Amino acid sequence: MIRTVTIYCASSKKTPPPYLKAAEELAEELLAHNIGVRYGGGALGLMGRIADVFIKGSGRIKGIIPEFMVKVEWAHPDVKDMKIVHDMHERKQGLMEDTDAIIALPGGTGTLEELMEVLALKRLGKFLKPIIILNTNGFYNPLIEFFETMVQNHFLRPEHLNAYSVVNLPEQVIPAILNAPPWSEAAIKNAPV
Repeated sequence: MIRTVTIYCASSKKTPPPYLKAAEELAEELLAHNIGVRYGGGALGLMGRIADVFIKGSGRIKGIIPEFMVKVEWAHPDVKDMKIVHDMHERKQGLMEDTDAIIALPGGTGTLEELMEVLALKRLGKFLKPIIILNTNGFYNPLIEFFETMVQNHFLRPEHLNAYSVVNLPEQVIPAILNAPPWSEAAIKNAPV
């Protein structure tokens, strides 16, 4: 049963419409299945679109945002469950807690950093939940190819590619979570290549 998911995504006000549409469709899918969301607390871009859909649909959404971002007014003013934390590290920790899955939407260096950290922790057996990459318009194709290059050059094992699932459409996210390969703390034994 999926109760809550964490979404990593961009907060750029210049986000192209296809990515906004996919974020909105994902939020509607999650709402339809009564799945709550934890996210970075922003009001713009993909973050803002997800929050707006959840607020309009009376869904459960929790924002986690560092205090320095609140000071520059990046926090979504209508998200009632907003946890203000000291720094980015504390935010990332909070986003990984009490969640049934991580979903990565397109984004910049912040989104990529969050995704890389949770993938590294999964490889080490410290995060065991499904990680889903929503590959809207092939956004993550270069990264997925880079992971394969890491395997070819023996910086990752082939089984490390099972630490995440890639889907192209929002409606594929929930089935991907439900069908994600099992993972255990024993993964650390295979962490060194």
